[in-house]
Amino acid sequence: MIGSGLGGLSCASLLAAAGLDVLVCESHYELGGCAHEFCYRLDGTTVPSDKLQPGERVFRFESGPSLYSGLSWTDGSPNPLKHVYEMIGEEPEWITFDRWGAFLPEAPDGYCVSIGASQFEQVLATYGGPTALDDWRRLAARLRPLTDGVKALPAVAVRPDAGALLTVVAKYPRAVARTLQDAARGLTRPFSEILREVAVTDRFLTNYLNMLAFLLQGLPSEGTLTAVMAYMIDDFFQKDAVMDFPVGGSGALVGALARGVTKHGGSIRKGAHVEEILVEGGRAAGVRLRSGRCVRVRRAVVSNADLWSTFRMIPEGACAALDAERAQLVPTKQCNSFVHLHVGFVADGLDTQIPPQWTVVKSWDVPIDAPQNVIVVSCGSMLDAQMAPEGHHVIHAYTAGCEPYELWAGLDRAGAEYAALKAERAECLWQAIERYIPDIRTRAKVSLVGTPLTCERYLRRDRGTYGPAIAAGEGTFPGVCTPLPGLFRCGDSTTAGIGVPAVAAGGAQAANAIMGVGPQLRLNAKIKMPARRSE
Repeated sequence: MIGSGLGGLSCASLLAAAGLDVLVCESHYELGGCAHEFCYRLDGTTVPSDKLQPGERVFRFESGPSLYSGLSWTDGSPNPLKHVYEMIGEEPEWITFDRWGAFLPEAPDGYCVSIGASQFEQVLATYGGPTALDDWRRLAARLRPLTDGVKALPAVAVRPDAGALLTVVAKYPRAVARTLQDAARGLTRPFSEILREVAVTDRFLTNYLNMLAFLLQGLPSEGTLTAVMAYMIDDFFQKDAVMDFPVGGSGALVGALARGVTKHGGSIRKGAHVEEILVEGGRAAGVRLRSGRCVRVRRAVVSNADLWSTFRMIPEGACAALDAERAQLVPTKQCNSFVHLHVGFVADGLDTQIPPQWTVVKSWDVPIDAPQNVIVVSCGSMLDAQMAPEGHHVIHAYTAGCEPYELWAGLDRAGAEYAALKAERAECLWQAIERYIPDIRTRAKVSLVGTPLTCERYLRRDRGTYGPAIAAGEGTFPGVCTPLPGLFRCGDSTTAGIGVPAVAAGGAQAANAIMGVGPQLRLNAKIKMPARRSE
């Protein structure tokens, strides 16, 4: 396995649980890819998470996701990552919460409400127009039935060969039939088409849903699959909806998957940078590390690197079919990158009613993905105090997938121009935090800015991207199989969506492509499938 993102570790842990000999090679000194954590002490010194003293409390900075749902459920969840945890017998402890803050053009002073159907209707009644509630209820009625098949058909059971007749069709026949029926009813269409079909005209509701689509998949509603939005709406706007947060933050998500690898006999090596995928005898034969060491494989190499980085690891001419795919896929449009702001700060006298998560949208009059238009702020230590030293908090704020790489290309990361641009581009993040914590800059003990160049260097993301920007109806993701025998891929370059459920599903599907049907069925038997949770 090249890389230890959530998709790669999902794949590796399942293969190890199936009895295969698995080695994960991670370039960084921390596991997790875009979801890794990194730790700073109060004195501003960094420390690898595996070098912390027992019980030591530090600023645990999260580099990626902070919004989760469906993971704390114990009576059956549709979330693919939950299914992976169930199959490997490892998962974090969960904290649940329901308060979410937002600063929108219609609500410049912000609001904080619980998530869920009735609370969202209150938001619509307050900020929407006269048709907002009726528009929403018609849309929900149109979407909700579409989730029945999808949520009854686990994405982690899918495999790209005839074995799917046993793992999917034979095991979930009603769900398959319903999903095929729902696909014809609009499940695979762009969400914007459903909005037009249902005649959603309220501007606030349309803009709000466009924001959610962008946060979920990095694309506006015109490019987001209806299936993605139907899944989210069913999760977030039920009667008793909650969001989840892992005890220990995103590092705990990663740690549970890593334990799933090692407890089943697999190995994980950090600081093991893969330079080349070896091709011998017409198939992937192993990898060559930066150190010069070669690691040979008997069955498969799986790349959890992004699409473009994966192709760079394979010399042109090594496989004609792969070269043809390279020519087709390398021009694929990319999602933009991020600017991150990580702040460790003093908590004394802080308002205890501040929500742990909030979003800022500057304007609906520009594209939702316009640079610096949408900002997300997460204060994980308000949910789990162990994420910061005593008397302190930790915040992660970021511009969500809308930072152009071109602004940063060619800059010297040690130069004054780069430092000045970091300060300039992080200003909107400081201001977003100041919406709830006006004196954050004087409270700050540690502050760090991450840029597209940071993502490119430490996460090995091509141009700092967070995956392909393949709009619904305009193309399909390339999937887990490649034209080179023995080479597979997983992560955000294989399945629609840049979020946690998508990469976990892709990781499981890559594992399924490698393991036999029998081992997969034994693992899939551990999944608790959900009953219908809403009317």
